[in-house]
Amino acid sequence: MTTNIEAEAALREQNNAALIAALDETGLREAAWELDIANDAERGRWTASLGPEAIAELSYRFVGGRVVLLTTWVDPAYRHKRVATELMARVLNEIRESGKKITIICPVVGEFIARHPQYLDLIDKVHPGSGAHPRHAHADGPDHRQAPAGGSVDEKQIAALEHDWM
Repeated sequence: MTTNIEAEAALREQNNAALIAALDETGLREAAWELDIANDAERGRWTASLGPEAIAELSYRFVGGRVVLLTTWVDPAYRHKRVATELMARVLNEIRESGKKITIICPVVGEFIARHPQYLDLIDKVHPGSGAHPRHAHADGPDHRQAPAGGSVDEKQIAALEHDWM
């Protein structure tokens, strides 16, 4: 069986663009339901569940005393329903309580933090990660961001999905 790396990268970018578009831009507020967030340390992921059904996850690894945030996945049926926003906020609050810093590989987490700067202090200054910087230009000058691992999220895809933000 052969693996098509380009197809996998395109699918990953499509998933990231959809999740970024679904992030809540209006601030952190209560979700319509109670998500159960659990840290599955054995598998290196936090999962969000509604009852027995896992509907989202944020994978991670520990490296050099930091938490490296790798990828975010949300079941397509639960996108645009604040699941990614709730998952990330609760995970980042848990990391803050542990006193650890983060390295961001996942561009969805990077975009979440760009929209919720109260979490900026969690980013390891020496090893911020390829997903740590927001995609848009800052008011103080051009965007000097490097592309995330696996390529870049298509800005046109994000712009096309912005109307769906909650």
